[in-house]
Parts: sequence; structure tokens; C-alpha cells
Amino acid sequence: MPLPRAAIWPRSIRGRVTLLTLVLAALFLIPLGVAADLVIRATVANAIWHDTREAASRVVVAYRESSLLNPIAPGPGDVDLIQVVGPGRHILASTARGRTLPPLSDARPVAPHDLLDFTTCRPLSVGCFHVTATLTGPGPGAPVVYAAAPTPAVLSTRILDVAVGLQIAAVAGLVGWIAYKTADRGLGTIDHIQAQLAHITASDLSLRVREPPGEDEISHLARTVNSTLARLEHSVEQQRRFAADASHELRTPIAGLRAQLEESLLHPEETDLGTLVRGALRDTDRLETIVTDLLFMARLGSGGPAAQEPVDLGQLATGEIAARPGRVPVIAGVEEHVTVMGVRTHLYRVIDNLLDNAQRHAADMVKIEVHRDHGSAVLAVTNDGDRIAEEDHERVFHRFARLDAARSRNKGGTGLGLAIARDVAIAHGGTLHVENVPEGTRFVLRLPLAE
Repeated sequence: MPLPRAAIWPRSIRGRVTLLTLVLAALFLIPLGVAADLVIRATVANAIWHDTREAASRVVVAYRESSLLNPIAPGPGDVDLIQVVGPGRHILASTARGRTLPPLSDARPVAPHDLLDFTTCRPLSVGCFHVTATLTGPGPGAPVVYAAAPTPAVLSTRILDVAVGLQIAAVAGLVGWIAYKTADRGLGTIDHIQAQLAHITASDLSLRVREPPGEDEISHLARTVNSTLARLEHSVEQQRRFAADASHELRTPIAGLRAQLEESLLHPEETDLGTLVRGALRDTDRLETIVTDLLFMARLGSGGPAAQEPVDLGQLATGEIAARPGRVPVIAGVEEHVTVMGVRTHLYRVIDNLLDNAQRHAADMVKIEVHRDHGSAVLAVTNDGDRIAEEDHERVFHRFARLDAARSRNKGGTGLGLAIARDVAIAHGGTLHVENVPEGTRFVLRLPLAE
């Protein structure tokens, strides 16, 4: 029966990181441990055989010089078992320990100067030995010298394998623990951000998540979250103010229209039908204008990018001036072939709103200029009316913003024209700002030139 997925692959990122780290550590440490085990075994064995070779060679030299004593003196290190075995497996000489043992082996080197290394095991009471065998002479019946040292436990048992295995497990566990703690440290910050976000609701977007120090991905995530929350808070606050202002602006003409109709209903004999209809149409026109502007701003703010085309800003301004009536004439200073990429109807709306605003507040002069300036297309609309106070230069672009009585909407307008103009400018990658000039007030629109 297959194991459930959760038993094989952890669901948490901490578990996955830890598991992957353990697997990688095992893939690296197991071959390393096997290699270390083999190297240790070979090193220990070679060290033993170095001593047995030296002891065997010394005995051969003594045998050939006829100076070999019996019993034979033990060799270097742990080489305490030496036998000189002649034909018929007769022990000719040996160390004290070798007297009570049968010949260590039947192995016989091929050449006189060969040193044959091997291991052999005796009954449990004796154990295993690392042995070196060599011939005492060239003849076929030359005795064989066996020099042996007990095989250490590190080679004869699994002690070394167990020790290496435990070390691999310990190192792998340490690596896994470090990986877990590292992942937990980073993900703990993410958990904290998640917990904080869970307490942030649409009714209160003023809270922010804690930004950890540094420039890693989690720090950037926290900053991005806070930046997004700030934009959301600004957007929600704008929507709240917009809803409150819009409801008030719509309520005024509706209330006027209702009052006229109720008065005519109460006093039909005193009502002039023409006056009533003209007043109702006036309030209806105002309602229609406000609703049209609100719908335009809603489409501009929530719709996707509209299809853009090359637009000659000068021609657009000239056409609007020619078709525009007004109590104040418009002076044009338009440069040719100032082309931008944009939505023609939206840019037309910007020019129309700026000219409406200028003519509404001008005393005797409105001037529109179109020219290039350092890679930008500039459209400036100037009027000689009252200047706007410096502290109100940004507020005039707020929806339904009310300034002093001299620039109030008693002169007409819905209070949305400049807000619409700035939103269109921003949507086209440009800017719109107001500045005071000697002539009066100037609104400056900057857009990127078409390539």
C-alpha cells in the first residue's frame, strides 16, 4: 500500500528544505564516509604490513648469514609471531608465541625476493593476523618466513563502520538542524507578516507589517507589502472621500429639483410651467454632467489600457479653440507637429476641461500654448483671473475641491474637471500642475513625445 503524500513529501517549506538538505547531505557524506573507511583500513593495514615486511626481511638476512637465533626475537611494533617453516611444514625456528601454533599458512611466494602480504584467521582463541611471507633462498625447498601481527579490532570488527556511520548521521543531523533553523528564521518572519496581514482589514488599512533589516528577499517582500498597503489605504481613502463628496454634489441638484416639483404640486395655480421646466432642465443638466464626469473617472480608474495612437497636440488644441464659444476669447500660440501617443478623446477632454476652467475664471484673457521642451510635449493654458494660493496648488486637483469664493463653482462646473485632467495626464505617463505667473494662473500639461 503506497504511503500518503504527506508521509513522503512534507507540506511545510521548513520540512521540505530540511528533507532536501538531509538528502543532499547523505548523497555527499555517504560516499565520503565509505572512502574514509577504506582509506583508514588501508592505512592501518599498510602500517602493520610495513612492520611485518621489516621483520620478515630481518629474519631472512639472519637465516642466510646463519645467525638466526631460536627463539626468534619479536619484530618491530606488534610483530610477535614469526615462523620459519621448512619442507614438510616443519617449523625450523619461531618466536616464543609461534612455538605453540601450527604453521600460519601454506602460502608461498613465487620469487625469492617477493613479499606476499595477506590475512589469515585462526580459531577464536587466537584471532586473525596480518602476515607477510617471503623465501629464505632461491631453491624449491627453501624455507618460508612468516611474520605476523594481530589484526587490530578496527579492521577485524565493524567498529570502524559503526563509528563512521555515526559520524555521518551526526553531521547530516547537524546540517539538517542548521537548514531547519535557517529556514525557520526566514519563514518565521513570513509567518509574522502573515499574522499581521490577517489583522489588517478594509476598515483599517493604517497598520503596517514589521520590516526586517537587510536587503534579502524577505525584507523586500515586507517593504512591498507595506507599499501595497499604503497604496490601498490611499485608494480606499480616496474612494471614501469621493463617495461622500459625490453623494453631497448629487444631492444638491436633486434636492433643488424636488423642491421645485413639490412647490408646483402644492401651489399649481401659482406655478409658471415654463419657469418650472427650465429650472428642472437646469438641475437635470447639472446632474447629467456630474454623472457623466463620475462615469468617465470610474472608467479611467478601473478600465484596462486604452488603444493609443499618434495625436498632434497642436491640431487637437486648435480644433477645440475653433469650436469653442465663450465670453473670453482664447489666444493660441501653437507649435506644429507636437505629437504624443495617447487616446484622442481623453486628451481632447483634458484640453476642454482646462479651457473651461480658464474661461470661467479669466478676466479678459485666456492663452493656450503648445510646444516641445526637452523631449516632452508641453500644453500650457493661462488665464488672467485671480491667482491660486500656493497651499492650494495641489488641492485644486482634488475631486469636488472647494477654494475661496472668488474661484467657487458658483461660476459653473462640477468640481471634477481638473481631477479628470490630472488623471488622464498620469494615465498617459505625464504630469499636470498649476503655477502662478505674472499674467495670472497657468496650468501646465507635460506628456512624453511620440518616438
